[in-house]
Amino acid sequence: MRYLIRRLGFFVLTLWAALTINFLIPRLMPGSPATAILARFHGRLTPTALHAIEASLGINTNQGIASQYVQYIGNTVTLNFGDSVQSFQPVAKIVAQAIPWTLALVGITTIVAFILGTGIGAIAAWKRGGKLDSILPPVFVVGTGLPYFWVGMILIILFAEINPWLPVALGIDPGIDVAFNWPAISNMLQHAILPAGALLITSIGTWVLTMRNTMVTTLAEDYIRMARAKGLPNRRIMVDYAARNSILPNLTGFAMSLGFVVSGAVLVEDVFNYPGVGFMLVQAVQNEDFPLMQCLFLLITVAVLVAVLLADIATALLDPRTRTAR
Repeated sequence: MRYLIRRLGFFVLTLWAALTINFLIPRLMPGSPATAILARFHGRLTPTALHAIEASLGINTNQGIASQYVQYIGNTVTLNFGDSVQSFQPVAKIVAQAIPWTLALVGITTIVAFILGTGIGAIAAWKRGGKLDSILPPVFVVGTGLPYFWVGMILIILFAEINPWLPVALGIDPGIDVAFNWPAISNMLQHAILPAGALLITSIGTWVLTMRNTMVTTLAEDYIRMARAKGLPNRRIMVDYAARNSILPNLTGFAMSLGFVVSGAVLVEDVFNYPGVGFMLVQAVQNEDFPLMQCLFLLITVAVLVAVLLADIATALLDPRTRTAR
């Protein structure tokens, strides 16, 4: 319980720091974000529109910094992030429409890559020096050094240009409504194959190599030798003793990966024009949409913090020693 309280305290402190930094960034910029937006529109915005932009950013020259901070915290808690400069729609509504696309694509692909990579790495380490250990890790690690966008473009050329088997862009064909029925789901799956493939190819090698190297070290520990001396089945030694302890260092990395899932694979989503959070972040930066950028940055930070907290809890459950560490 004490361990959990410490981790929750760290989570709350870090979240408060992230909120404060997100509050200060627009106010530390030279000039004002609202003025920059006004210049972008060549002065075509009315004073009323400029005031609305300042309100959406939480900037009110008639209030002190402390009052603005309290108002900002209240707006954040109530998910009131203002309106987008481009579409003039609530930012929370726009982001809520993009999150499911990113979770479905990047989230599922990250989980699949972790499970497959961890399993392949464990098998390669268990059969160290064999054919699997000589072939599988190098093959998968090669993909790790390839850029996401380059792999995405190669897949587009092979499976959409030369062989027009799969769609190139968007998350669903125009004219098909997003719904929980088979025509819509099958169409969305077709659109997700190429970007998911690019992510899987370039990320699975990291988990293979990390798990393999960690487990090789674990297999040399005394308790593994003791388990072998007791005559325990190899499958139990591999899963319950070697793999269980070897996977602990990977949990934090996996948690960070899950946290950054919310940000989307920016380059991949941009290449495929996939309507996720990553593509939205690129559009927000290009269009200087400060309210949307603030919301997305805060969303990414919170997602990473929550993922790390869950990883700490999972580590404590798998390794009781961490709960007693001072």
